[in-house]
Amino acid sequence: MITLVFFSCKEKSEKDIVLDYYKQGKFNGTVLIVKEGKVVCDTALGYKQFEDKSRVTKNTPFYIASITKSFTAVGIMLLQQENLLSYDDKASLYSKDLPGYAQNVTIRQLLNHTSGLADYENVLILNKGKITNQDVLNFLKKQPELRFPSGSQFEYSNSGYIVLGEIIAAISKQSYGQFIQDKILTPLKMKNSFIYDAETIPNAKMAKGYDMNKKPDDYFLLTLGDGSLYSTPSDLYKFDRALSKRQLLNLENSKLMYELPILKDGKPSEYGFGWFVSGHQAMHTGGVNGFRCIVWRDLKTNSCIIALTNQGDAFPVYEFLDAEKKVLQMDN
Repeated sequence: MITLVFFSCKEKSEKDIVLDYYKQGKFNGTVLIVKEGKVVCDTALGYKQFEDKSRVTKNTPFYIASITKSFTAVGIMLLQQENLLSYDDKASLYSKDLPGYAQNVTIRQLLNHTSGLADYENVLILNKGKITNQDVLNFLKKQPELRFPSGSQFEYSNSGYIVLGEIIAAISKQSYGQFIQDKILTPLKMKNSFIYDAETIPNAKMAKGYDMNKKPDDYFLLTLGDGSLYSTPSDLYKFDRALSKRQLLNLENSKLMYELPILKDGKPSEYGFGWFVSGHQAMHTGGVNGFRCIVWRDLKTNSCIIALTNQGDAFPVYEFLDAEKKVLQMDN
């Protein structure tokens, strides 16, 4: 009689995948992965500064770039909950620097990237330097018109979120950074998160940005609203939990955040209020110079993937996300 013995090959875990990317030189940073409410990976790998070999820790703040937009969107929704604005108000009611051609753009259209405002990033960012909100507003004034009629198309615009940042400051009569600190970061005890602006003094706690060759490629923008937040995976998970548990937003806004507008062609867009949305999944990436990051959330199963790196162009964000999602969703 022949006895057959079957050996099962253990599938790679979420942490195994992170280690693979680290060993290949494609990842340097922090990762937090939660599956159905249970933490399955919480790790910090590499250096926050390659020059002095200071190690990354789970509390090392990384620049999260466009993931800041999710915070800006919540800031606008908090003002709406206080009846200080309406989503269909014209942005020009609160932002006096908008050019004439943009006078009818609404707050809702800024939130879901259907405003038609030209994106400054591919133009101004080529000039390097410390780009500010005023630089972006001056850029918008030099544009001849909207790129398309507002509300008709989706086109990602960092400029639109800078206008939202200006609206938050105008209505709250605080700086954008102070408002986000007071209304979101402090209440949620996000102790390792902060807004980086012209007043911020860089410190040794922050991760410094590098390229794939470990050459300095640090963050230089000073714009507020479209980017500007430094954070950690554990802090970002606090934000995820607060949104899911409606600690910040009421039921109506909690639903509205993930609703997709219908465009001129009759098809739904892909972006709600501060999140790319697909079914019951919401996500946002961020990247500039030496930083790349991703927050992916499964709203139905309380699962999420958060990865922050300061070796920017070495990290294939979407490839990594697909690999981790495959493991997370296995056996579900």
